[in-house]
Amino acid sequence: MTAAVDPTALAASIPALDDAAMTAAFERQGTLTKPPGALGRLEGLSIWLAGVQGVSPPRPLARRRLVVFAGDHGVARLGVSAYPAEVTAQMVANFAAGGAACTVLARRADVGIRVVDVAVGRPSGAISVEPAISLAEANDAFANGLAIADEEVDGGADLLIAGDMGIGNSTIAATIVCAVTGAEPVATVGRGTGVDDAGWSRKVAVVRDALRRSRAATLEPIALLAEVGGADVATMAGFLVGAARRRTPVVLDGVVSGAAALVASRVAPRAVAYFAAGHRSTEPAHRRALEHLELEPLLDLGLRLGEGTGALLALPLLDAAVAIIGEMATFDEAGVAGPAQEEEQP
Repeated sequence: MTAAVDPTALAASIPALDDAAMTAAFERQGTLTKPPGALGRLEGLSIWLAGVQGVSPPRPLARRRLVVFAGDHGVARLGVSAYPAEVTAQMVANFAAGGAACTVLARRADVGIRVVDVAVGRPSGAISVEPAISLAEANDAFANGLAIADEEVDGGADLLIAGDMGIGNSTIAATIVCAVTGAEPVATVGRGTGVDDAGWSRKVAVVRDALRRSRAATLEPIALLAEVGGADVATMAGFLVGAARRRTPVVLDGVVSGAAALVASRVAPRAVAYFAAGHRSTEPAHRRALEHLELEPLLDLGLRLGEGTGALLALPLLDAAVAIIGEMATFDEAGVAGPAQEEEQP
């Protein structure tokens, strides 16, 4: 058993983005052969990456890693998913065989994958009637996430993606989002794997009952993970904080990583500066999480699969942002006239 997570120490360990590098990137954008702001959010992404890396122009993202956190949840036996609980383990095997959507997209994007079996076959408690895990287990899982981030960065990763796999985890995510943002379950719970109206009603009831049961824990982030999260989400939350502690950008995926990011922001508010939202899921809880985090998604394609798929699809935009600021000619280099200057009036 590890020591309890110290949010104060973790919050203090997150460095601020490099203002000087961001200023330099902003100024360089103004010298490139285009009208200022003409490349829209690509310009903002390049400035953000400069601040994360502490250098302008930012370095190309050469070693991107997707880490998928897999775990079973006790709510799966309550009829909140269109698929049975055993699909979690089966999909983990599918990842290993390279047949899942995330593995296909990762191959195309030259992204390495690591699947972390956090709690496959060891389901958490049914959160509507009991805690997901103990407080000690939540602390251990969060610390494990910090360690995984360190391992990936020490291995050379310069960008990380947090993916998820677990039947029932959209119910868990919706509960966390409601607890952190104060949203109502009926406005937050989505269809997840594609449940019918009866399944959706069961999900709403589970979230409502879990919130009522765990109300006293919602202000303390690790306690919240213990009550209504689970080992996989707790590990992911630690991973997100760990990446920020190591000045490594993270591309968030869907509703589960959004929920984990909300908890990470409670532990270490400055960590959010290192997160980019890859896409906006169709899950209502994801929209609320992104609004609360003040993150604007790069894509909105109607996705709701998870696994890191939306984040993988967003990577070409980050690559384009880096290429533009690093390779595009300036007005002086290209011999192109810059913006017309107004003549001074006598």
